[in-house]
Amino acid sequence: MSGVNDTKFNSAVFLLTGIPGQEDVHLWISIPFCLMYVISIVGNSVILFIIKTDPSLHEPMYILLFMLAVTDLCLSISTIPTMLGIFLFNSREISLNACFAQLFFIHWLQCIESSVLLLMAFDCFIEICNPLRYAAILTLPRIAKMELVFVLRAVAVTFPLPFLLKRFQYCKANVLSHSYCLHQEVMKMACADIKVNDIYGLSVTLITMGLDSLLIFLSYVMIFKTVLSVTSHTESLRALNTCVSHLCAILLFYIPVIGLAVIHRFGNSSSHLLQVVLGYIYQLVPPLINPIVYSVKSKHFRARIIRAFIK
Repeated sequence: MSGVNDTKFNSAVFLLTGIPGQEDVHLWISIPFCLMYVISIVGNSVILFIIKTDPSLHEPMYILLFMLAVTDLCLSISTIPTMLGIFLFNSREISLNACFAQLFFIHWLQCIESSVLLLMAFDCFIEICNPLRYAAILTLPRIAKMELVFVLRAVAVTFPLPFLLKRFQYCKANVLSHSYCLHQEVMKMACADIKVNDIYGLSVTLITMGLDSLLIFLSYVMIFKTVLSVTSHTESLRALNTCVSHLCAILLFYIPVIGLAVIHRFGNSSSHLLQVVLGYIYQLVPPLINPIVYSVKSKHFRARIIRAFIK
């Protein structure tokens, strides 16, 4: 293979990057990363097991939690091979087709996770702001239909991404700045006009993640307004504590996703460290904290977990 900086090089592979300048301690860095992956996979698997085996949890809010856990599991699994391959074995190479497949699944799963977070915010909004009609509005068949629509939306907007990239020849430096592939970075490696990819990728991010985050924000504004006006001080604090926890988890998902989309397009060399940090936050933190925020903090669900493991 020719040098990575040879502009005439038609790349057969991309080279992924761990933490620049810390290659000598990658093996030690892999320990907390492995631990985070294990906790994420075990935590989300426990949620799936509890909800699947307990008929009393077959309600809209727990079905949405089930969907979120499935998405987080798949998102973790989609990056484990390349991320741990770099830190444990210094295996940096990834073929074009493998890279295109990985970025498709990453972007597809992040679109689905965004839709699940939106549905969970809508569920919380109906439960607090219109509790008398909650059972009539959020039925299980309706939840299933809405999630199917959002899954199809995610497929429709992300399916073109690998094909838009596959038409290019790659002759620029083939070193990526993350330990996994992202569309907005891979397209910059092409020796061709990437205007279509640039506009399409940014439009997808704004239409999906941008719109979903705006609707979630509006939902929580209405929730805060209702909670503060109709409940006692103690109940308001309890509800606000739950809502703030949810919002923190939501921000830890949306800020890195939208931030990476913007920085890769409009950032400069000084923003490289921020790219790396946001990349690891985006992949490692949401799957780790979602089981805690959305299940352990729920008294009812926590009791089910304790009862399942005490038996």
